[in-house]
Amino acid sequence: MSEIPGEYQDLFEKETFAHVVTMSPEDKPHSTPVWVDYDADDDRILVNTERHRRKAQNVERDPTVAVSMTDPENPYRFLSVTGEVDEVTTEGAREHIDELARRYMGEDEYPQPIESERIILRIRPDEVLTGG
Repeated sequence: MSEIPGEYQDLFEKETFAHVVTMSPEDKPHSTPVWVDYDADDDRILVNTERHRRKAQNVERDPTVAVSMTDPENPYRFLSVTGEVDEVTTEGAREHIDELARRYMGEDEYPQPIESERIILRIRPDEVLTGG
């Protein structure tokens, strides 16, 4: 297991968009741009989504994922992680999406209707690559 280096944790405090890659039932990669967060105490990347979304369904079958992001202020500075979703939880998911809406949109609450159930994918980093 690898850790997210301290000097790259600021990426999770900015409006950094990440791309999350999951594997489809046909073993084809599925890439989605997402808002991203980080639990430094548990060294987990957090992705908030809805249970009915394709990425959520994919990780139920195969928890292997890849996450990559570039610094919005310096596109040559990047963080790339390969790991596994080791927990899917609803606990705090609604509050978490509101927190992300404040960071990414300047909104107090997530403005989109929730179609199913908010969940948080907690990603354990197994391999970490950095640059820039």
